[in-house]
Parts: sequence; C-alpha cells; structure tokens
Amino acid sequence: MLLSHRKAEHVKVVLGESVEGRHRYWEDIQLQHNALPELDFDEIDPSLELFGKRLSAPLVITGMTGGYPGAEMINGHLARAAAELGLAMGVGSERAAILRGQHPESYSTVAKHAVPLRFANVGAPQIIAQVPGEPLLSVRDARAAMELIGADLLAVHLNFLQEMVQPEGDRRARGCLGAIAQLAQELPVLVKETGAGISREVADRLRAAGVRGFDVSGTGGTSFAAVEHYRAKARGAEREARLGKTFWDWGIPSPVSVRAVVPVGLPVIASGGIRSGLDVARALALGASAAGIAGGILRAAAAGYEQTRRELEQIIYELRVAMFLTGSATLNQLQHAPFVVTGETRDWLPP
Repeated sequence: MLLSHRKAEHVKVVLGESVEGRHRYWEDIQLQHNALPELDFDEIDPSLELFGKRLSAPLVITGMTGGYPGAEMINGHLARAAAELGLAMGVGSERAAILRGQHPESYSTVAKHAVPLRFANVGAPQIIAQVPGEPLLSVRDARAAMELIGADLLAVHLNFLQEMVQPEGDRRARGCLGAIAQLAQELPVLVKETGAGISREVADRLRAAGVRGFDVSGTGGTSFAAVEHYRAKARGAEREARLGKTFWDWGIPSPVSVRAVVPVGLPVIASGGIRSGLDVARALALGASAAGIAGGILRAAAAGYEQTRRELEQIIYELRVAMFLTGSATLNQLQHAPFVVTGETRDWLPP
C-alpha cells in the first residue's frame, strides 16, 4: 500500500469514527481553586521559552499528517494559525516525502508561515532495518526532513503499538536506541510517543542517548490501536482488527507519563487527550513544559482556517482562565499550583 493512501485513511478514520480512549485521565487532575487570586485577568501571561524559541502560549500542535494531497490544506491551516498565535507545530511522519517523494508540498507548506518553533518528524521503525534491501532513513534524510519545513528540532516517533496492529506494520525494534543516539549526535532530537506514553526508565535511556526532550503522548486521547482496528477491519485483516480492539487502551496514561518523565530533567510536552485549556493547565501543574494537541484540533483544521484559529484561541483563553482561578500570573506559578489526583490516575501514581 502506498504511504499516501495509509495517511489519508488515518485522517478519514479519526474524523469519522470513535477512536478515543475509554477514560479521560486529565479529568482525574483537579486544580485547587483560589478564591482570592489577588491579580487582574489582564495580568495573566502564558508566554514561555521552549527549546530556545519564544511562544505566546505553552501549546504545541503535534505532528498529525502529511504525504497525501489533502494534508497540504490541513497543515496549511494549522501553520497559519500557529504563526499568527505564536504556537509551536509539528508535522506527521515525513518518510513519504523524503524516501518516496510523495507530496512534499503537504509538509513544506508549513515553511511558508512564521511558526516560531517547528518539529520535523520521522519514525523510529524507519531508522533501523525492517526488510532486507529497503532504504533506511539516514542522518542525511533526517536533516532533509528538517529542511523541508525549516524545523528547529527533529521528532523521532515511537509507534510500535500502532505498527503491531497495522496489517502492513513494521515488527522490528532492535537497534532503535542506538540509531536514535546516532541521530542525536548530529541533530537536535525530541522523542515522541504516539498514544501509549513514555516511562521513566525509557526516558532515562533516551536522555543518555542525547535527546533534547520528550512528547509523552500517553493514553486517554486518540488511540492509534483503535485507528488501525478500523483500517484492518475495512481490509478484512481479522487478526489485526481483533488486536486493535484488544489493545485499544494499552499504554501509560498521559498524566502518569508526565509525572514519570519530568524528573529526568528535560523539557516535556504533555500530549494524549488534551482537549481544553483546562487540560493544558493541568499538564503544566504536573510539571510539563507545554501541552500538545493533535486529534483535538484535527476536525477544525479539516474544516477551515477560521475554525482552526477559533478553536486554538478558545483553548488559550481557557488556559488563561485556569491560571486566573489558581492565582497564577505566570506559567512558573502555574507549575507550582496545588492539585489533587483522583480516579484511575491515582491508582497509577505512587503514594
């Protein structure tokens, strides 16, 4: 199957099917209300510096798509809004463009806009040998992926759960850590999951390999096992379709992954189920540097630019309201706001 077809199918499934995790873990994080905040709403400043770039708010539009004709419009809407609102942005896996020349314009459209912080994207399974004779993504290819969108960092995504459910998925993982370390010697690398979370042990190994930060992308948002379930079902791949249902909620909840990875001491982007500015505030209170949104903005981006900008502005406004109601004039103060952990998330966290 052409990669472009697969990517188009992913977007179609996310927009047309219910692919959310069964539990909204961010709702288990309750920020303590400050009845006497002693500041004016106009004083709220959600700006920050992330990876040496100034952002107006701690919001990253994480990599979603690219490599097929419709992706140029989606990424264009996202990039324009990110540039105008001062937000960070990534793109979907660039293998289709770099190794196969499929629709590079669906990625390069991002470079047309002054997005303050940009993340290129390649997959960990593609930087090691999967099939004899198949080309690997080299350091040169990774640099080309960055140049295609004018990226500041290279995101290497870990998506082995998704690969296991894909009928055509990659099954080899041995050697990924060493390959990531080789990339990190030459390029600024961020490692991101794709819906199953990152543990402390994995984060420690990746820091030792030289990566610059993490995007945890834990469970609770879009489940790519669910996405691949629907793709496999449509293709009559019974085993993989059943796998998708079995592993629909596999992984580490996003808030739990944030708490596990923050002590490693590198910037952490909290993604996986971020749907509101209150979720962003919850993530920052747990210690994250910023929050990432993907599935929560895709529908708006597919609808048009105005819908995209309006949704992002709403999220930023909700974040500012949460900051006001916790008495936090700055993000540093928000990161020290008191909170309570309830529900299933509490069961995951140590006492």
